[in-house]
Order: sequence, then C-alpha cells, then structure tokens
Amino acid sequence: MSEQEQHPEAGRFTVKVAAESHFAWMRTRMAVERTILAWVRTAVSLIGFGFTIVQFFERMTDMPGSGEATFPHAPRYLGLALIFCGIASLVIALWEYRWTVKYLWSSDYAPIAGMTRDGRNSPVVGVILVLLLVGIFAFFSVLLRLI
Repeated sequence: MSEQEQHPEAGRFTVKVAAESHFAWMRTRMAVERTILAWVRTAVSLIGFGFTIVQFFERMTDMPGSGEATFPHAPRYLGLALIFCGIASLVIALWEYRWTVKYLWSSDYAPIAGMTRDGRNSPVVGVILVLLLVGIFAFFSVLLRLI
C-alpha cells in the first residue's frame, strides 16, 4: 500500500521547515504580488485607453474640416468594450489573487510561512477596489454620455 493510500489526509507535498523552504515560500508570495500588479497595470491601460478613444473621437467630430464618420458610434462601442474588459480583468485578477494567497496560507504551508496572517495584507486589494470604482464610473459615464 502506498504512502498516499495509508495517509489520505496528507497533503500533496512534503513541507520541510527549513530556511530554504521559507525563502522559497517568500519568493512565491512575491511572485503572486508581481502577477497581480501586472494584471492591475493591464486593466488600467484598458480602462484608460477605452475612455481616451471615446473622448478623442467625440472631440474630433467637433474640429473644423472633419467629415462625417461612416460608423459614428463605433468608437463609443470600442471604448465601452475596452473599459468592460479592464473591469472584468480586475475582477478575475482579484479572484485569482485571493485564491492563491489562501492556498499559500493553507495549513500545509503555514509552518514555512514564518509570519502571521494578521496585519500582513497587501494594499493591492484596496487599489483594485478603487480601480473597480473608477472603471465602473468610466463605463457608465461613456454609456450615459455624462462626460
């Protein structure tokens, strides 16, 4: 009988409490932070670019000498799609981030974490929530033509 069959409650990995295991855990944790920040950077670009496209093409029609557009609503739809993609990527990134951090703090890895969970949260969650509000405001301001 294999070890897994004898002890089904054992985790997938053997966690050895040692300095190299702790620092490997820290590197993994920092990689999770870098990944979420890359998601946030991409989402901000999508939201900002979508809003800029809408504003640019609306202002361009007011310029003297500009002709009538073939598809006058196309920039608005493209901008809305980009803003929506930015909001969706923030939601997906936040979900993935929370799942991964929860996994890293699971009971299997708690001995090598070397820190307590209390008071050690990353400020990136707050930044994501603020950006979600900005993205939702941008989406509805374009949709309802508030700005």
